[in-house]
Amino acid sequence: MTTHTHTPAVHRDTAGRRRSRWLAQVGWRHVVGVLAVAFSLFPILFVLSAALNPLGTLSSTSLVPTGGVSGENFANLFADTAFGHWFVNSLLIAGLASFVSIFLSSLAAYAFSRMRFAGRRVGLLTLLLIQMFPQFLAIVAIFLIFTTVTDLWPAIGFNTPWGLFLLYMGGALGVNTWLMKGFFDTLPRELDESATMDGASHAQVFFRIMLPLVAPILAVTALLSFIGTINEFMIANVFLTDTESKTLAVGMFGLVAGERNNNFGMFAAGTLLTAIPTVLVFQLLQRYIVSGLTAGAVKG
Repeated sequence: MTTHTHTPAVHRDTAGRRRSRWLAQVGWRHVVGVLAVAFSLFPILFVLSAALNPLGTLSSTSLVPTGGVSGENFANLFADTAFGHWFVNSLLIAGLASFVSIFLSSLAAYAFSRMRFAGRRVGLLTLLLIQMFPQFLAIVAIFLIFTTVTDLWPAIGFNTPWGLFLLYMGGALGVNTWLMKGFFDTLPRELDESATMDGASHAQVFFRIMLPLVAPILAVTALLSFIGTINEFMIANVFLTDTESKTLAVGMFGLVAGERNNNFGMFAAGTLLTAIPTVLVFQLLQRYIVSGLTAGAVKG
């Protein structure tokens, strides 16, 4: 009987090959993941450090607060600026605009997906082509229109959240309609036909059958619409000039437009608070995000 013995050198060679194989197949992914996390966390940690740094200047900001840790920047933000008004204005406009936008887009998407009528294809192409031109190109015409509107109906004119809301509603349809239409197209038409045979109207089919089934794409488009509205700056900066009527994007820009170094601590504190609504909305809708983004592209 022959007994085979393995020397320590053989064991080391086998272990080395296993480590090399692990690094080649799996290990590099861990390295990339760690680098990606570090790359993502660095700006967040820098902003957090700036917000907690009592010196509150850009020149004194580092990854680790050099002047200690304090909530002075947050207190100054609310005491020296109208941040509370900006926050409420942004939540009101973004929340209401995203809700109404999704409602209008879902109605349009259902009509384009399920109904056949003259101008259907032209309407879809028109919605797509309009998105090629940013709304800011019409800012001169919008400014002239709202100059007259402000004189006649001040409640929906310049420096009012309702006026800016109406302005955003002018571009409510577009990409959202295309995303939802792709999702509606994935639903079997037998659902509509069976409900219609049972006596359901188009409105009943839409609200009772279709909307619950398209909840994922509603969540995705609601999130995209909310983020896009709360971050919108160009039009809001022209439309809102009074201090208390500004949104977060316009008001926060004003903090660093003139004295970037001195107000950087307050700007960083405001940035952290501004991110809270978006994070909460994302957490609320996250279980729908993946399915909504993928399913909408199955059919067009």
